[in-house]
Amino acid sequence: MPEAQNFPLFPLNTVLFPQGLLPLRIFEARYLDMVSRCLRDDRSFGICAIAAGAEVGMPALPRLVGTEARIVECDMAQPGVMEIVVRGERRFAIEDHEVETNGLLTGTVRWLPEPAPRPYPPALRDILPLLMQIVAELGERVPAPHRFDDPAWVGARYAEILPVPLDAKQALLELDDVRSRLEIIQRFLRDNALIAAPGGA
Repeated sequence: MPEAQNFPLFPLNTVLFPQGLLPLRIFEARYLDMVSRCLRDDRSFGICAIAAGAEVGMPALPRLVGTEARIVECDMAQPGVMEIVVRGERRFAIEDHEVETNGLLTGTVRWLPEPAPRPYPPALRDILPLLMQIVAELGERVPAPHRFDDPAWVGARYAEILPVPLDAKQALLELDDVRSRLEIIQRFLRDNALIAAPGGA
């Protein structure tokens, strides 16, 4: 696998995490063309949170860390509108980007290291029952396999579900240390009384 790749970028007011699903409604010509090319050539594109600008109109300035998006569902809901679902794959850092003549942002990206498989930390197991309950309630919106013994998967699912600001989600995406991400999530859940604090009733 090459260390760097050039591919289309889609700045959005959201954060996509590895192994997560994200539904998108595509109607701008530049993105309809991008989706068509990705489907035809079995290619992916990058989703980045917006640093400055808007989703529609002039190309937005992207955050420098994003996630590779693979189209897993596509439906032409009406002429000129595509309803797609993408799955998050690898994280990347943008090294350079440019705007094509049609207004599509493309970038040269460097793939960020995948977390090494590690046992789930015993001290962080108190966050698991709540996530299991949420995943059961969300059903197909959290695709199987459900890897509750994988700290990277647990952290990513919590990060995409938690009602926290975009900046906080982006910071969680950028963290390379899987345990640190879980500790931040555990602290948030305890501070908001979503799980019991140590010694609580």
